[in-house]
Formats: sequence, structure tokens, C-alpha cells
Amino acid sequence: MTTIKKFFANFEEGTCMILVATMVFALTLQVFMRFVFSSSLAWTEELSRYSFIWSVYMGGVLAVKHSQHVRITAQFLIFPPKVRVAIMMFTDLLWIAVNFFIAYHSCVALESAFEFPEISPTMGIVKGYVEAMLPLSFMLMNMRLIMKYWELIKNNDLMSLAEISGGEE
Repeated sequence: MTTIKKFFANFEEGTCMILVATMVFALTLQVFMRFVFSSSLAWTEELSRYSFIWSVYMGGVLAVKHSQHVRITAQFLIFPPKVRVAIMMFTDLLWIAVNFFIAYHSCVALESAFEFPEISPTMGIVKGYVEAMLPLSFMLMNMRLIMKYWELIKNNDLMSLAEISGGEE
């Protein structure tokens, strides 16, 4: 496997790991500074907040990648497998459309965030960079959803969508 393929295959895991590690480091440093030196570093709180925001959205992308996102499926048990597949595909298409909608409107909001930048108080960065995670994460979710369907179609395995954990076939 080439380096680019390895990077792409583990992108979400690596990004989440770095973001959570950054958040934990910043919070640990903040606690250490408060208890040992009776002082605090304001930027650690801001960094941990931004890392948390980004890790939540990247965690959503990771959940989509591994098909571990929250989905209520009990109602599908009353349908035959072919109908389940059709419904799952339809709801995923709706999901993709909603993701595009959110990404588009997030980009529109980002335009003004960069045109009239709001600077974070302690780190001095433009908050638009933090907010850029919204369109990025929703587009990454779409990419992973489309990749999932590409693999299912390529492997002639669309019927695997009918498998519902805990249900009877």
C-alpha cells in the first residue's frame, strides 16, 4: 500500500488522535499550572475548546467511515430485505443531500467570517478557521458515504445493507 493510500485510509483516526491528544495536553497543562504555580495559561482553555470542537466533527466522520453512526433500524424489521435496502439507500441519499446543504450554508457563513474576521481573544487566530470544520466534516462524511456505496456496488454486496444488528432475517 502506498504512503498516500495509508494516509487516506487512516486519516480520520489519525486526525482524531491528534485532536484529542491536543485537548488532553492543553487541559493537563492548565490543571498543572493552576495547582503547581497558582496561575493559568489562557490559551490552553481556548486551544482545548477548539480541539474539542474539531474532534467532535471528525469523530462524526470516523463514525460514518466505520458505519458506526447512530441509526434507528428497528422499524425496518417489518420489511423484506430488498425493501430495507431501498429504504436505507433512500435515507442515505437524503443524508447526503442534507450534508451538502449544511456544507454549502457553512461555506456561505465562512465567507463573512473571513471578510469580517473575529479574532480569538487569547490565541489571536481568526475564528473562521475553527468554523471551517463544519463544511469540511460534512463533505468528508459525504465522501465516506459515497465510498461505502462504491465498495458495496463494486463487490456486488448491496444486500448487506439489509442486515440489521439484533434483528431476525
